[in-house]
Amino acid sequence: MENFDWKSTISLNILKLKAVGLWPKEDETYKRNLYSIWTGISVICFIFAHNFFQAVNIIFILDDLEAVTATIFLNLSTMLGLLKSYYMIKNMPILKHLMVTLNSDTFKPKNLAQHQLVEPDLRFWKLIYTLYWGMSLGAIFFWATFPILDKSIKDHRLPFMAWYPFDTTTSPAYQITYIYQIVSVIFVATATLSVDTLIAALNMYIGAQLDILCDDLRHLAEGPNFNSKLLDCVKHHKEILKFAENSNKFFDMIVFLQFFISATSIGITLFQLTVVSWHIYSDI
Repeated sequence: MENFDWKSTISLNILKLKAVGLWPKEDETYKRNLYSIWTGISVICFIFAHNFFQAVNIIFILDDLEAVTATIFLNLSTMLGLLKSYYMIKNMPILKHLMVTLNSDTFKPKNLAQHQLVEPDLRFWKLIYTLYWGMSLGAIFFWATFPILDKSIKDHRLPFMAWYPFDTTTSPAYQITYIYQIVSVIFVATATLSVDTLIAALNMYIGAQLDILCDDLRHLAEGPNFNSKLLDCVKHHKEILKFAENSNKFFDMIVFLQFFISATSIGITLFQLTVVSWHIYSDI
């Protein structure tokens, strides 16, 4: 099917990556242009700096164990976004090559039946994408509005504990810093979630290609040119293996960091439970 485009399924995901500077146009990689400047601003000013100011704040609250563990927990999440952005930029040539391979004639469904065969995979990815973003948008909303809902905004509390080289308790510094933190967490979340859902899409594409290959093998004996169709299946299989190998090269370190930092975050959360004061429940 000549008009079939695998990338159309993840078009919204690609648009979000473009917005935060993590997807150069078309099939290009990073060049010396305005978009690369925007990538630098996005990653350094909003993702790295947001993480840096929270990390520096740990030095000033070392005597408060609960505050330190809470800050480290959030700091690890934002640091993961920074690391994912770095590996996304570093492995961009591999990723763009994967996109070119994906839309080659070998990988396209050959008829309407194969198109319908891969539709459930595409719909399932869209469902996961919607659920993932829905839950994440809820977390971003409560992070951004917590000082307002908690009424601690009158005490000039920020959504995230962080150190800045200026007084954030005066106007308009407080309002500017508040908005900066909200914008930064949106950038971090967009980069992190978009990379995660892109990895899920790559794995979904591999599964869909295997479904297409199996369908070709089932109908191998139908019609003439058996040898030619068999050779096409062998070529397709080799291309799938190469696609899977390149996909692993792209996201293996990202997935490792995800598991490592997630495990560390779970450990910190369990530690926080041990320092919770239970005396308020003693009379229950």
